[in-house]
Amino acid sequence: MDSCCVTLKTKAHLAKASRGGLSNGDNEFWGERMRGSLNNSGWVSQLAKGLKTEKRPRKIKPGVAFSVITSNNGKETVTIQAPRFERRRADPKNVASIILGGGAGTQLFPLTIRQATPAVPVGGCYRLIDIPMSNCINSSINKIFILTQFNSASLNRHIARTYFGNGVNFGDGFVEVLAATQTPGEAGMKWFEGTADAVRKFIWVFEDAKNKNIENILILSGDHLYRMDYMDFVQNHIDRKADITVSCVPVGESRASDYGLLKMDNRGRIIQFAEKPKGADLKAMKVDTTRLGLSPQDAMKSPYIASMGVYVFRTDVLLNLLRWRYPTSNDFGSEIIPLAVMEHNVEAFLFRDYWEDIGTIKTFYEANMALTEQFPKFEFYDPKTPIFTSPRFLPPTKIEKCQIVDAIISHGCFLRECSVNHSIVGERSRLDYGVELKVSYYCSHFPSKRQNNA
Repeated sequence: MDSCCVTLKTKAHLAKASRGGLSNGDNEFWGERMRGSLNNSGWVSQLAKGLKTEKRPRKIKPGVAFSVITSNNGKETVTIQAPRFERRRADPKNVASIILGGGAGTQLFPLTIRQATPAVPVGGCYRLIDIPMSNCINSSINKIFILTQFNSASLNRHIARTYFGNGVNFGDGFVEVLAATQTPGEAGMKWFEGTADAVRKFIWVFEDAKNKNIENILILSGDHLYRMDYMDFVQNHIDRKADITVSCVPVGESRASDYGLLKMDNRGRIIQFAEKPKGADLKAMKVDTTRLGLSPQDAMKSPYIASMGVYVFRTDVLLNLLRWRYPTSNDFGSEIIPLAVMEHNVEAFLFRDYWEDIGTIKTFYEANMALTEQFPKFEFYDPKTPIFTSPRFLPPTKIEKCQIVDAIISHGCFLRECSVNHSIVGERSRLDYGVELKVSYYCSHFPSKRQNNA
């Protein structure tokens, strides 16, 4: 740490702050070097010459500097600490992500009759788990944990085929599946009882020596459709010295009660959080979203601020909340976050791009149909931030005498003398003579009627 000392007369004044150093004026201190003159006395000129203020190259690094002012008899001493200006950059090597494999997925039934929610097909040849996984890879985050419990066989198979072996190379990172398991003790005999409880049961993983450098932990859902650079999210979290940061979006009246809603102050700090409020509690969470940059018209359509269920925690804060502060709280959205708002610095991060929660059959259908539009809000085709999936090595789709309008046709399909309009055809599908597909999602991975009745 560099410092400098200046000896002045008893009644001397500190120079006025300027961006480059000191100048005449009020008793302030700012900058990395001294320049100008304190007064016109000759000894000060000698001092300046001795310090070589005009020609000396800037060697003092940004940080803490001190100016000590004393009288000739050494009776007065004033110490002033300069503010720090260096910005701490977020390092993906110090970030780990936890992707929640979802619960029973009852609202997506029958799509989840034999597979976990993150394994449900989307966009023809992708799985929902590919979205957060690809976002992590594109954000250079290569320490990824996936918590699974219900119907996890197909999900585990897809993860192994896509992200292990012949899949994506994670360098010194890893993708680790943490499956629900029973452990000794009464508490260890229970399965995951919520999102927070699932993470709590694997706290020991983050206390392992190999993970000791993890400073921030991302909590991600496995059933959302969006594209995000998570390091922008983490950088915002670090810049604001937050304990917890919640990613959020404006939403309308019709769907507000499906999400956790929040209120924040003028600085972006969350002051109130309510999970899926109804009735009067819902009305109480209405805010003026023009403060978020929305136009008055859009603010009227989206008067609520919803949590995306995407969080970043400081590691020590997360472990303390789960193990010591709230050891019986089992869910992040309904318990941990609302309680933490009252005791910790919980900040909001406004996400300004497309995001959709694929939690119900209705939202699953609408999100997929939106992909077939001529100018969709979300596209899988982005060479800079691609969405990865399993390399299936299927032959190209063969099409004979078909009429296809605004459709997505996956690999390994055979279409002959059929009509496909505003629809998605999943991989390994066959549409033969006279078939008309309109505003539909057809996929061989979906359960058949016979399976639904079983």
